[in-house]
This record gives sequence, structure tokens and C-alpha cells, in this order.
Amino acid sequence: MARARRSEPAPDIGVGAGGRDGGPRNLIRVPRQVHLFERPARFVAGTVGQPGDRTFYLQASDGSGRTVSVALEKTQVQVLADRMNELLDEVAARANTVIPPDADIDDLEPLTVPVDEEFRVAAMGLAWDGAEEAVVVEAVAATDEPIDEEAILSDSDEGPDALRVTMTPMAARAFVARARRVVAAGRPSCPLCSLPLDPVGHVCPRQNGYRR
Repeated sequence: MARARRSEPAPDIGVGAGGRDGGPRNLIRVPRQVHLFERPARFVAGTVGQPGDRTFYLQASDGSGRTVSVALEKTQVQVLADRMNELLDEVAARANTVIPPDADIDDLEPLTVPVDEEFRVAAMGLAWDGAEEAVVVEAVAATDEPIDEEAILSDSDEGPDALRVTMTPMAARAFVARARRVVAAGRPSCPLCSLPLDPVGHVCPRQNGYRR
């Protein structure tokens, strides 16, 4: 499986066990939790909150009603959509696989509630699984320590928690289309300085600090 990775933090979770005398403790490694979704019923980017105060999420759901939501930054959603689109274009150019050139946004529904944040995303990995003819995306949890890039898209028991989703090329194109729409649905830009406008206007540097 060819991989395209991006990095950042990763943990080592330990549970201490020791006596009251302050003697040595035995640290027990707790295997990380990887939320796996193979061709889920739904995998989307969405938001909670009003423009200017939105929290962005990736949310995966399967046919049994299991739903996992992870929080991330707006820029991470944009980068994921762009890289996923580039990956599909690359596969279409070099592999004997039919990749749809584009897809309509067939899912405009809000995120499934309640939106319970499983973790905040620090890093993401993206890959093409040639055997399955599918896109694999992994969102990795933020931790107090730097993330080992080898932990992303790996099956190791050690490392940060993760959300891993495998989806068809068509589902991936649909994810890209919706993600871009979600990103673009924020605050409109000021025509003079291009900074986002708040509902009550904003202090425009091109207007010498006067509100527009």
C-alpha cells in the first residue's frame, strides 16, 4: 500500500501500579485505540457553531449506528481535501483503476448528533490501497510527545489513538466536494483587505482602522 504521510505528536500511555511506600512502579503499556471503518455508510467533514466560531470535525458512521467524531482545524480539512483529490488524480493517471473525475455533493445533512469529540487531530495520513482499490485516510490524536511518522497508517499496538477510514474512489471524491463546501461556508471576506468579516463588521486596515 503506497503511503503519503503528514506528521506531528504521539504518546506512550502508562498506568502506574505501586505500593504506598513509594517503591518502584511497573508501567503497563495500554494498546492504542484505532477506530476502523471499512467503507463506512458515511464519512464527512462538518462543523458545529456559527461562522467565525465553528469547530470542525471528521465524522465516520457505519451501518450499525456506530459514530466516531474527531475535531480538527479548518486548515487541516482543506489540506486533507486537496491531498485526497491529488492522490486520486495520481492514481487515475498511473493505475489500471477507473477513478471518477469528480462527484456531486450527495450529502448535505449536518453532522450526526450528539457530536462527541473522541480526540483532537494532530496528524493525518493518506494512502492508496491498490489491492482493495480504495483510499485510506487516518487521523491521529494529539499527545504530549512528538508523533513518530511510522505510527501513522501502521498496525502497531503502540502509538496514538486514531480514526482510520477506507473508502471507494467515488466516496473519496464526494468527501472532497463536501469538505471544500464546508470550508468555504465560513465568514465572507472583506473586499478591501480580504480578512473575514464578522456579523457586526470588522476593523479594516485598509480603512485606517475604521469599521466596515
